[in-house]
Amino acid sequence: MTDKKTVKVKLVRSPIGTKESHRATVRGLGLRQIGSERVLEDTPAVRGMINKVSYLVQVL
Repeated sequence: MTDKKTVKVKLVRSPIGTKESHRATVRGLGLRQIGSERVLEDTPAVRGMINKVSYLVQVL
């Protein structure tokens, strides 16, 4: 069984007042409230989403 690489992401700032596409990206990452955390597969698509909203999230 192969171990898939994962990345843990935490929402640290509110997406209120940001671009609609950035809010959609935060929701696409599965983050709802400030402080919510999510463990995601480390894929180029997820990395791109994290990079897009890097000012709102923290990689743990």
